[in-house]
Amino acid sequence: MTPGKSSGNEPEILEMPAQKMAAVYARGAPGEVFAQVLPVLYGSVSFLNFDRKKSGGPAFKIGGLRTRYPDAHLTPMEEWTNVIGLPVPEDTVYLPQKVGGAEIKIETWEYGTVAQIIHHGSYEQESRSVERLHRFIIDSGYKIVGVHEEEYLTSPDAKVPKTIIRYRVKKK
Repeated sequence: MTPGKSSGNEPEILEMPAQKMAAVYARGAPGEVFAQVLPVLYGSVSFLNFDRKKSGGPAFKIGGLRTRYPDAHLTPMEEWTNVIGLPVPEDTVYLPQKVGGAEIKIETWEYGTVAQIIHHGSYEQESRSVERLHRFIIDSGYKIVGVHEEEYLTSPDAKVPKTIIRYRVKKK
């Protein structure tokens, strides 16, 4: 199975390698934050890809958008910290900042053992999938050691959005 890609609707535990990411940090409700920073993030990563091709390097496929919410369980949605990232090649050492509005950072997102589930439906209806995943983690003898992460498999306006909900875990 490809790391990060769930096999179906059932929760699962798997191993994922660390991933170099282009990341932007923003505070606020995701719907408002995404509208502001996604053009900056995608612009920077797209320009990186173009710049690599132009200089004779290999192009890369721009992967799925991921977001981490480190304080979602502690604060109202309007105050959430959003860490929004796109995977970039491991040899990336700089990110073009051609589109203004937010600073794009290069960082490595650690994974290792993760528990995840695919949620089918609107973001407003995720709580049932999150609760199901939490139960699965406990019942499997694990505990959560990382923040809530989502990987978007479809666009938000898809007829039925698909989102991987993921947590880093370790054995109790």
